[in-house]
Amino acid sequence: MKALVLFSGGVDSTTALALAIDKYGSEQVLALSIGYGQKHTRELESAKKIADYYSVRLRSLDLAGIFEGSDCSLLSSSTEEVPKESYKDQLDKREGKPVSTYVPFRNGLFISCAAAIALSNGCTEIWYGAHSDDAAGNAYPDCSSEFNDSIGRAVYVGSGEQLRIVAPFIGMTKAQVVAEGLKIGVPYEMTWSCYEGGDKPCGLCGTCRDRLNAFRANGIEDPAFREED
Repeated sequence: MKALVLFSGGVDSTTALALAIDKYGSEQVLALSIGYGQKHTRELESAKKIADYYSVRLRSLDLAGIFEGSDCSLLSSSTEEVPKESYKDQLDKREGKPVSTYVPFRNGLFISCAAAIALSNGCTEIWYGAHSDDAAGNAYPDCSSEFNDSIGRAVYVGSGEQLRIVAPFIGMTKAQVVAEGLKIGVPYEMTWSCYEGGDKPCGLCGTCRDRLNAFRANGIEDPAFREED
C-alpha cells in the first residue's frame, strides 16, 4: 500500500483521492473516512459511494467522543446554527477567531490518526485536501501552509522518517482544485459538501458558496446543484 487519503466525500478530498489513484492505482491507495459527530452523514455516505466507484479500499473511524463540549456549529451536540453566509462575512464578526464551523484541531487529529493507520498498513504517504481558500483569514487555521509544514515535519520525524504528508492543493484556490479534478474526470456529481443534511445542498452555507464559486470560475455549473431531468 502506497498512500492513505483522508477522505470526507467532499470536493477537495475526492480530488485528492482521484489524483492519488491516478498516480499509484486503486490497489495502492487506502481511503480513510472519519466521523466526528457531525449533524448529518451525507458526506460519509458520499464517501462510500465514491470509494466503490473507484474500487478503492475504505476504512472508517469514529472520533465523535473527542469533540464533546465543543460549540462548533457542525456538531450534533451543538445548539448553534450553521451560518448562512460567506466565510469572509463570518470572519468580519469573529475578531480574529476561526469560523464557527471550525472543528477544534480536526486536521491535526485526523492526520495523527491517519499516521498510525498508514504505518500499520505499509503506506508511505498521507494525502489530504487542504487548500488556500479554507486557510484564508484564519477561517480554518489547520488548512494553512504553516500548519501543513509543521505537522508534516512532526509526522516524518515521529514515523522514523517512513511517512510523508502530501497536500497537493495547499497553495491552490478551490477553483484551481476543481480545475485539476476536471482534467481527470472526478465524479463531482457524487460529492457532498453542504453543512446541512437535506435532500439537496442549501446553497447558502460557507462551503456551498465556495464550491458554487469554484465551479463558476471554471465556466461550468456545479453538478451538485444541477436540476435532475
